[in-house]
Amino acid sequence: MTWRGRTMKITNRRAFFDYQLLEKFEAGINLYGAEVKAVRLGHADLTGSHVRIMGSEAYLINAKIFPYQYAKPENYDERRTRKLLLHKKEIIALKSKTKSQNLALVPVSLYTSKSFIKLEIALGRGKKEYIKREALKRKDLERDIELELQDKKP
Repeated sequence: MTWRGRTMKITNRRAFFDYQLLEKFEAGINLYGAEVKAVRLGHADLTGSHVRIMGSEAYLINAKIFPYQYAKPENYDERRTRKLLLHKKEIIALKSKTKSQNLALVPVSLYTSKSFIKLEIALGRGKKEYIKREALKRKDLERDIELELQDKKP
């Protein structure tokens, strides 16, 4: 059972647009008490964040967790670097894949799993600008077709 019977999932929609996601991993995240409460309420934003491996540890950089309403706001940095909890073998594999294949580690979603908060990260290859433009055009065409079909129904 999740925290008070509620599940929460925050997705990084920008990651799906900017990157071609190849392989996904699940990691724990090291948070303070007030941050845990804020995340469980859904007060977080992964847009513009990334994962970096420094030494033998992985860190979530530039993810925004808004301050918890009832916590002391003194010295709170909502964009602080947070340590990710991964096995050493996973970190070594991620490090070698990012170096050899020129890939990026992108946070995809932040969610609750049982009573834990997990971060889904993915190995991603950056999309070219022309591919992004084609995707937007395709999406616009599909939206226009859907509107026309809705208008023609009696």
